[in-house]
Amino acid sequence: MLNVATLVTFHNVVEHSSAALDLTYAALADPTRRAILLRLQQAEARVTDIARPMPISLAAVSRHIGVLENAGLVRREIRGRDHYLRADPERLAEAERWIAEYTAFWSQRADALVAQLEARRAEAGRADREEPR
Repeated sequence: MLNVATLVTFHNVVEHSSAALDLTYAALADPTRRAILLRLQQAEARVTDIARPMPISLAAVSRHIGVLENAGLVRREIRGRDHYLRADPERLAEAERWIAEYTAFWSQRADALVAQLEARRAEAGRADREEPR
């Protein structure tokens, strides 16, 4: 049976499955977008500098950057004609917290299952020893 604390934890885990979290994981699902984020971890960069080493067009890189911006993983600053990008780690931190909560929830459930199985096994062992042969 689930106790109240477990239900509250489960509810919190589900509540964190908001649209923002969905956007974050969708953005991280693509290797090109992950490569862009890796590049921006080093330092801010112009869009053209990010696109230069990529094997895709500037337009395609711009679309990937748009997905990252929409997810809140990248911020853009326009200086004159140049567009500078920087990573915004807060959304990644939110995703990390969700994973940690989800892991903790299921670890607790697995620990409870193991304890229940061990209790049943011990009970069965006692019953076997008590039966006359």
